[in-house]
Amino acid sequence: MLFRSDYKTKISSEKTKMGNKLYSPIELNKAFDDKFNQKNWNESRYNYYITLNRELMEKSLLMSAKEQKEFFIKNGEKDPIFSYNQTDFVKDKIAVEVQFGKYSFVAYDLFVKHMLFYSGGKINLGIEILANKKMQAQMSSGVAYFEGEVYNVMRQGRNSP
Repeated sequence: MLFRSDYKTKISSEKTKMGNKLYSPIELNKAFDDKFNQKNWNESRYNYYITLNRELMEKSLLMSAKEQKEFFIKNGEKDPIFSYNQTDFVKDKIAVEVQFGKYSFVAYDLFVKHMLFYSGGKINLGIEILANKKMQAQMSSGVAYFEGEVYNVMRQGRNSP
């Protein structure tokens, strides 16, 4: 579906790829959106409040945002900070992130978004969709690729799920 020239709509202005047609992350994301939405996978937003008190944070993980705020105030947090994270697609406690952006966003997806949704009981599994190295070579520089990110995860050893 997606490794076709239909999605090579970006004209490069990079010195090493000047004028070349490259895969467009915008077009690729739109194609994934269309296909996932057809199958009733939808974006999900996880709202929560922040505390630096680890004990309160651990006790509040499975509470709703409203309950967290009330709990923090009751336990001495004067102005709890509201925050949220969004993930591309969620269905049946599975989250899918489509990432054709810069490589740094993959670590954020894996170790912040997926972990937050997991620890908050919203998902049991997180999936990251990336270009492989062959496809990444036909994209703008700095885009993450599957083989490199698998290596990064393996280097973490048994320290992270």
